[in-house]
Amino acid sequence: MSYQVLARKWRPMSFAELSGQEHVVTALTNSLSRGRIHHAYLLTGTRGVGKTTIARILAKSLNCVTGVTATPCGVCAACKDIDAGRFVDLLELDAASNTGIDNMREILDNARYAPTAGRYKVYLIDEVHMLSKAAFNSMLKTLEEPPEHVRFVLATTDPQKIPVTVLSRCLQFNLKPLSPAQIAARVAHILTEEGITQEPAAVMLIARAAQGSLRDGLSLLDQAIAFGAGEVREDVVRTMLGSVDREHVHRMADALAAGDGPALLAESDALAARGLAAAQALEELASLFHRIAVAQVVPAAARDFDDALQVADYAQRFTAERVQVLYQIAAQGRADLALAPDEATGFSMTLLRMLAFVPEDAVMASNADAAPQSKSGLRPRPAPDPQTASTSPQRTAAAGASVAHAPPQAVEARPAVETSPARETVALPADFAGWPAFVAGLSLTGMAAQLAAQTELKAVSGNVLTLALPVAHKHLADRAYADRLKHALEQATGRRLLLAFEVGAPAATSLAATAKRERAEAQAKGEAAFREEPFVRELIARFDGIVKSDSIAPLSPDGNPK
Repeated sequence: MSYQVLARKWRPMSFAELSGQEHVVTALTNSLSRGRIHHAYLLTGTRGVGKTTIARILAKSLNCVTGVTATPCGVCAACKDIDAGRFVDLLELDAASNTGIDNMREILDNARYAPTAGRYKVYLIDEVHMLSKAAFNSMLKTLEEPPEHVRFVLATTDPQKIPVTVLSRCLQFNLKPLSPAQIAARVAHILTEEGITQEPAAVMLIARAAQGSLRDGLSLLDQAIAFGAGEVREDVVRTMLGSVDREHVHRMADALAAGDGPALLAESDALAARGLAAAQALEELASLFHRIAVAQVVPAAARDFDDALQVADYAQRFTAERVQVLYQIAAQGRADLALAPDEATGFSMTLLRMLAFVPEDAVMASNADAAPQSKSGLRPRPAPDPQTASTSPQRTAAAGASVAHAPPQAVEARPAVETSPARETVALPADFAGWPAFVAGLSLTGMAAQLAAQTELKAVSGNVLTLALPVAHKHLADRAYADRLKHALEQATGRRLLLAFEVGAPAATSLAATAKRERAEAQAKGEAAFREEPFVRELIARFDGIVKSDSIAPLSPDGNPK
């Protein structure tokens, strides 16, 4: 018996069997049901997402003996012939092999004749972007006004190469890459129907390796079945794909949490000895850090993870700031592998970079210099207190990374770390009214100075400063500007501080508001003095003049307007 590959055996035969592409299916189903059939369709998308499948189902919908319908019967002669690839009125053409104008003229000449067996003659031109410019020009008129019995379905993976004159004559649908969950669901269904033993973890590995292409996923599934002697097991699929075992990734995360350099390099050497790809290892690490970040910010969303217990543990051991840094290093390290002397060197250097770059807020010890040294020669990164770790999103917001329109959450202040300032420090103003004068003396410039000028001190609780910020200036509470203000305050006071921003009504006692009032008062006094000038009064009375207030400005000592 001849074997048929899974991608062909399980090709969907109706719109209902399609995985994903709901936006395309809905549009085509509605147009077929209402009889609004376009003369030319353009299906775009990466390989293996359903372009040819949708075109064939559309051909069945147009030629089924039951009439034009979105649900072809699948049992009539036309439907069976289309499924078998022998329907004479469905002409599938490969534009990569028929690129010239002569091939296109032959197609267009044949389009004038009525269909032989069906209701419509359907031309499916695959990889249409491969046609020559002359071939495109020759088909423009026919594509715009084809005979009533002709329908064109064009498919391509590179729509940018299609002339706009062709695009404007087609109804275009962009097919999206399928998500790993959609591919996994389809793969699991096929394995169940085929009666093949499967493991969910192995199915998910295949779904992720497919990278959005269901056909690629089914090809990998064929390979996994052959490699596993009729079974789809996780260890077999990992070996076949060269994927990194999740236990290796967890051991690397443990070494990072403990600051254990030798253990981290040992895992790197073990991966190299097994011949596993460093790029795959960094992808798995980045995926782990993503799951940890989700568990820290939205714990409920992390309950469905395969390694939910380990992720929850890491969410307590890593601070939110450090998880972000680790993810960025893993993602960037994968891109830098091509620039490294060799893959093993690039991978180990990326792991060492994860140890070296630790955010300041991730070091939880009150005295960093007194921290014991680990066996790697690096200071260990102590695990945060669970209660503190659970409020890490609020702590991040309090540091100035984001702004809420509601009153700020209660933020647990960390113990103050007394530093040895290089210059004289000052205390925070005891009276909130002294805040404008206090921030005026800070060494700030640019947007950070604007942020300080627009704030109003609302409360001081331990090391947490609550600052009011007008809604119109909430964009100033950007992470970069807030960090510069925080650093300037810590330099001035000699204390570790946290900032929480409360967005609301305009701050009446801010430095900017105070300066604005002073300018308004000075303008009012200058305008009154100007109007009281005898010469000005005489001009107004004699010529019925009008004083433009915005043209009055005080002069600086050098005679120029301020």
